This record gives sequence, C-alpha cells and structure tokens, in this order.
Amino acid sequence: MLVLFETAAGYAIFKVLDESKLQEVDSLWKEFETPEKANKVVKLKHFEKFQDTTEALAAATAMTEGKMGKSLKKVLKKVVAKEAHEQLAISDAKLGGVIKEKLNLNCVHSPAVAELMRGIRTQMEALITGLPPREISAMSLGLAHSLSRYKLKFSPDKVDTMIVQAISLLDDLDKELNNYIMRCREWYGWHFPEVGKIITDNLAYCKSVRKIGVRTNVATTDLSEHLPEEVEAEVKLAAEISMGTEVSEEDIGNIMHLCDQVIEITEYRTQLYDYLKNRMMAIAPNLTVMVGELVGARLISHAGSLLNLAKHPASTVQILGAEKALFRALKTRRDTPKYGLIYHASLVGQTSAKNKGKISRMLAAKASLAIRYDALGEDTNAEMGVENRAKLEARLRHLEEKGIRRISGTGKAMAKSDKYQHKSDVKVYDPSGDSTLPSGSRKRKFEEVEEEELATPVTVKTKKSKKDPVEEPEVSTAAEETPKKKKKKAKKAEAVEEAMDVKDEEEEATVSPTEESSKKKKKKKKVKEEEGE
Repeated sequence: MLVLFETAAGYAIFKVLDESKLQEVDSLWKEFETPEKANKVVKLKHFEKFQDTTEALAAATAMTEGKMGKSLKKVLKKVVAKEAHEQLAISDAKLGGVIKEKLNLNCVHSPAVAELMRGIRTQMEALITGLPPREISAMSLGLAHSLSRYKLKFSPDKVDTMIVQAISLLDDLDKELNNYIMRCREWYGWHFPEVGKIITDNLAYCKSVRKIGVRTNVATTDLSEHLPEEVEAEVKLAAEISMGTEVSEEDIGNIMHLCDQVIEITEYRTQLYDYLKNRMMAIAPNLTVMVGELVGARLISHAGSLLNLAKHPASTVQILGAEKALFRALKTRRDTPKYGLIYHASLVGQTSAKNKGKISRMLAAKASLAIRYDALGEDTNAEMGVENRAKLEARLRHLEEKGIRRISGTGKAMAKSDKYQHKSDVKVYDPSGDSTLPSGSRKRKFEEVEEEELATPVTVKTKKSKKDPVEEPEVSTAAEETPKKKKKKAKKAEAVEEAMDVKDEEEEATVSPTEESSKKKKKKKKVKEEEGE
C-alpha cells in the first residue's frame, strides 16, 4: 500500500512496510511514538518539492476544492502508475474519486488511513529526509499567508467590510461636522451675529465667513460666488447696523482656520458618499434599488456582513435597529415596533402614517429576497430589485388612493358597498305603563259566580266611569227585586270589595281621585238600599 501525504513543501509518497498493523486502529498511534518505530511502519518512496510559493498555493487551493492539480497529477503518473496494483491511501475521499476517475487508481480512505496520516504528521521531520525543520516551518507560514490572501482577493467586489467602514465613517463625519459648524456659528456670532440668521446653509456660511473676515470688509467683498444677490444685499445691509463686538485679527484667523476645516470635511464627506454609492451598487445592487444606499449600508453594518444579513428572515430585517424598543415592548407586554432602520427608506417615508406599517412589512419581505440574491447569486444586475420596487410602488398607490378595486386577485371585481340606511334613535312613548289598576283577569275570578252585570262597575279603568250608563239600570233592577235577594247581593258585594282592597294594598297602587269618588258614590247607594230595607 502506498500513502499520499501533502505538506507545505511538496508531495510525499510513502510505502507501508507492515499492513497488518493497520488493522489495529486503536493501538496504531503506539507505532509512531518514536522515529525508529515510525521507520519500521512506513518508508519514504518519493518526495516532489514545490518550486515556489505560487505552485504551493495552486496545489493547496486545488486540494481544498477537491480537485487534482498539475503537480499532483505529474507525481501520480511518475510514481504510482508504475505500481498500479498497489492501493493508494489518501486523506480526502472526494480527491480519491477524482484520482480513480482520471488515472484509474484504486484509492482507499478509512479510519485506519486517517490514523496513519496522523502518525506520519507527528514524525514528519524524521520521515522526510533532506528538509530541515526550519525550512518546513518557514514554507508552512508562507503558504498560510498566501492562502489567506488568496481567499480575501478571491472576489474583491464582494468584500462588504469596506461598506461597513465607510458608513461608520460617514456617520462620524456628520457628527463632527455638526459640532464644528455649531462652534463656528457661535464663535463668529460674537462679531457678526446677524449673518447667522441670514445665511442658513452651513457650507455657504463657512465660505462667506472665510471670504469676509472682519465685519467691516463686507462692503468691499464680492459674495456673489457663494450667495444669491438678495441674500448678499441683506448681509451688506446687516453689516452696517450690526450689534456685534469687535475682535482681534488673531481671533479672526482662528475662526477662518475652523471654517477651512469645515469646508474640507464637507468636501471629503461628499467624496466618501460617492464612493459608498458605487460600492453598494457593486456589492448589493438589488438592495440599493429597494431601500437606497444609505439604508442598505446601515443594514449590512448592523448585521456585520452581507452574508449574515442574508440569513435573517424578513421579520428581523423589518425591525433591525429597533432591538431596544422590541425587548422593552416584550417586557412590558405592549405593542412591538413596526420598523427599525428600514423606516428611513424612501418608500416608507413617502407613505401616510396609517400605511407605514404595511409598507415597511412588504418592503422588508422584498428586501430580504434582494439581499439573498445579492449575497448568494452569481449575477450582478439589479433587474429583480427594479421589478420588486415597481410592484411596491403600485401597491402603495392602491393603499393611498383607497381605490374600490381589490388590491389582490384579478382586480376586475368591484368591492360591493352596503346601501346606506338611516336608523333613527328616537324612542316612542309607551302609555301602557301609566295605569296602576290591576288587570281585569284578576277581578274576574271573584265575579265568575255572579252575573256579568256585577263585573261591569268593578272593571272600570278609565275616567269615563262617572258617565257609565251601566250603573242606572243596576239601581232600577235592585228596587224591583225582593229584599232577600238584596241582602245576599249586598253581602257578596261587600266581600268582593274587601278582596279588592287587599289586592290594592299588596300592589301598592294609588287610585286616581275620580275613581275614589265613584267608589264613594257606590257605597252611599248601597247604604241607602240597606236603610230602605
């Protein structure tokens, strides 16, 4: 059995002297405890040294990718092909498949081979003759540096570290510019305070102060290069009646030096912004089209890299940058934030307040697709970003216009609106609850035994009871009847009246004065009848 062993200095091919020892995998490491024992197990048959670092880098790159380089192919044809019947032990199974396919050699990869490779690596300096240890270490270090540089230079356009640094520097420059300009306005304001309100643009202010110097020079200074004519005339008029204090030439010199710094930083910021814009279009063109270069760069910077950002779901991209508000909302059990850094995108900014949440959610979904396409796709065009942005703008128009047409679906069906019907809230008065008299059904229980004539005076409910014609025939009939019948009827009438009085007390009802008067009249008539008897 032959063993292919790769080193930083070149390829080494060993011959296994005792193959029976490979069967004992657990105790194989004992055979490589000393160089003497190792020489009894394997023996160096051929060593192919690399000519320079470039060849070593090419061979190492091919090995990591599972490919067979030119130098390896040359060695295998030169040494191993002569002994085709021998098995070739290799450390990479993928490389073994390539060797077997191209050179028709029987390759072996097993745990015993892995343990054998580990033992050879421990005694590599003793097994490979002709290479001093110092040279091997130097070549290993040089190959490691070259391989690292190669991986960094593999796709320089895809290095997003530059974007992270550029956007961080841009934010720092903005903070410093604000501090410098505020200090400049406050400092020069002691000498010429009126010009601070007249010239609102910071860069134009610094350039004008740089050119004016002392306030008395305004009349003879031409500011048309930096200011419009109206503003220039206003500045010259304000200089004549200025309330500022006098300053020395040294003070003016320091103020002008500060203005120079502001102008230089502003120019550098503009240059840095152009660089960032070009870099974003080269690395993440679809993301740049969707959210803009500044927001896209901040998203990449916040995630750490474009690849890390591509691993985030759309819901995380939507609230990226609002982590503090999110965890505070979760802790207090309130509404979670709807947007983070994506809030500053132009599509969200031009939306009304009620639709910002919807648009930010849709924009995050499309932006996450664009990020994955930019990070993992091979094309570098921005066609997908332009197409998705057009869809979002159309959706935004539908939301803003509040159209009748449906947003989703075919769009041909019209939304049906219910017919408006005015429902009055005015309530009608119900007079049924006004009467406090008991219902007729209760009275009929006492009058079922007698004739229906006796029930008529008792069941009177209205005020018309005074004029009721039923009372007169009752009196006339009572005079014609015999005295016995009158007594019986009088007793029964008294019993009915007592029962009705008890019912009235239980119901706690009040009787109207007209009804009381009618009852008194009835009682008087009954008393007269008894006296007549």
